Amino acid sequence: MSSIRVRAQLAGDTTTVRALMSHPMETGQRKNKAGEPIPAHYIKEVVAEVKGKNVLTAYWGPAISRNPYLSFQFTGAAAGDTLKISWVDNKGEADSTEVQVG
Repeated sequence: MSSIRVRAQLAGDTTTVRALMSHPMETGQRKNKAGEPIPAHYIKEVVAEVKGKNVLTAYWGPAISRNPYLSFQFTGAAAGDTLKISWVDNKGEADSTEVQVG
């Protein structure tokens, strides 16, 4: 199961994308109950592609909240096209998902 839930809705020639990503997004500045620092663990890069064309690249850092929500719009997609969203974090973990534009 993907850590990304996404919806892509087409209205006219504009596609609105809403994505929710499940991720702890730790800054590295908090401490656990024993007083030890919790290691940084956050999404570094989010990429969205349609028909092999990049429509969004977002570079994130530790200041983004846990389970981040991302919303953006772009033009050039048609109903039925496949939108792929993927992320990579600072520990090398990654995830991606695909949805149909509708």
